[in-house]
Amino acid sequence: MKKLIGISLFALLLSACSEDDVATSTNENTNSLNNESNVSEMNENNVNNELNENNENSENNDVEENNANNNEEEELANNENNTNEEEASESDNNNSEENTTEEEVVEEIEEETAEESLTVSQENAIRKAKDYFNYSAFSKSGLIDQLEFEGFDTEDATFAVENIEVDWREQAVLSAEQYLDYSAFSRSGLVDQLEFEGFDNEDATFAVENIEVDWREQAVIMAEQYLDYSAFSRSGLIEQLEFEGFSTEDATYAVDQVGL
Repeated sequence: MKKLIGISLFALLLSACSEDDVATSTNENTNSLNNESNVSEMNENNVNNELNENNENSENNDVEENNANNNEEEELANNENNTNEEEASESDNNNSEENTTEEEVVEEIEEETAEESLTVSQENAIRKAKDYFNYSAFSKSGLIDQLEFEGFDTEDATFAVENIEVDWREQAVLSAEQYLDYSAFSRSGLVDQLEFEGFDNEDATFAVENIEVDWREQAVIMAEQYLDYSAFSRSGLIEQLEFEGFSTEDATYAVDQVGL
């Protein structure tokens, strides 16, 4: 009886141990499955992250590629526009050169035709007119008068003056300077003298305004010239200078300088 009880107790102990082992094994298996599940989830998350990174990189690459393509297209468009502008500019220059060349040819033909149709008298009048400009300044009408004085008829003299290249305004300036080289003038007196020589009022005024001259000094020179050939009182000389076109102030200054 005691032996059976011992065996029974031993069996119960074995059974209890077996159940503990089974429970432990089950827990271990459960933990292992959970770990494997966690590892699987981590791997899946890693895969998803990699996929997301790859997608982002792919999108970035697409954006960069699109930007590069856009820049290349803009550059090509700019180059094409520049090329078109250069071609247009070159075409305009060529047209301008062609027009200039044509005009020059026409002028040469006209000059040659005019030269061929000149009479001997006209040719001589033109040569004489050009010669005069080598040593003196003339207005248009003054040069015609001079040619007529040389014996050319009015028609040939006029033809010559109208068929030479000359700047009459420049001639007015030169004439004004020549007058001041040998005589004294007031401003208004010099304008009057140039008009007397045949220059119009506009050219005469332009000439007087475009020469370097001290009008007060001119008043002094004129006062001295008057005293060289005549006697004047102080007031009489001032009045004479005013008559010549000087202001009362400049005339008075001049008379003071000559000692009256």
